[in-house]
Amino acid sequence: MKRVPRPVKGRSRRHALSPELYEEIRRAATGSGDDRALDALLLRFHLETAARTGGALALRLGDLDPQQCLVLLREKASTQRWQPVSPRLMRALQAHAHARGAREESSRVLRDRDGSPLTKKRYETLWGRIGRQVDSVRTLGVSAHWLRHTTLTWVERNFGIAVARAFAGHAEPSSNRQGVTHVYVKASMGEVATALQALTWEPHPLALEPLPPAAPAGTHPLHTPGQEPDDPGSGGSGPGPAAGGRRTG
Repeated sequence: MKRVPRPVKGRSRRHALSPELYEEIRRAATGSGDDRALDALLLRFHLETAARTGGALALRLGDLDPQQCLVLLREKASTQRWQPVSPRLMRALQAHAHARGAREESSRVLRDRDGSPLTKKRYETLWGRIGRQVDSVRTLGVSAHWLRHTTLTWVERNFGIAVARAFAGHAEPSSNRQGVTHVYVKASMGEVATALQALTWEPHPLALEPLPPAAPAGTHPLHTPGQEPDDPGSGGSGPGPAAGGRRTG
């Protein structure tokens, strides 16, 4: 039987967003729509964690570790990883879940205003609405995954490939096709937390060093003046109180 060759996979068109384009996206998302607090929280979550959409949708109350400022991300291929987040984002996630009725450790964190767990439909609606207001978003097909590219590019440029790989949750290389060194270099949780600390300009409990005396240059959307929002997404009414997050050992 003749074997049919696999089609060549094209290169991804995704790339890091400029701070100016992200600002247009943020204004479109938070200046319209029926749940602006949720939309602001989603943008901040993906920009800060570089998480995939599936990781956000699967996030549960028991996946929040407020003491160490970590969230457990469950993403594609059944992978799991603890990802550092800023104290600001952790407070926002807890407040959002609390306001919208999450009660058990198994309860989903991200929820619509009626308390129902978020689905992919919210992302489709959000980016469709942004695209109607920002031409570049519609033309390029920008989605939440572009926020992942944006943050991982910044991390790689400033902290190296090993830290960027760990930040992304990518598997460590098992061969030396990209060079022998890539097989040996691995980043610790402390190094990822240090990168996150520099990214958000907030002290992180697991960071290996204190904040430097000077703020980072404005090469990432979070470093643009005016990108120090109040706890994003903490607003919104909900049906009742929630249980707190879980601590890791």
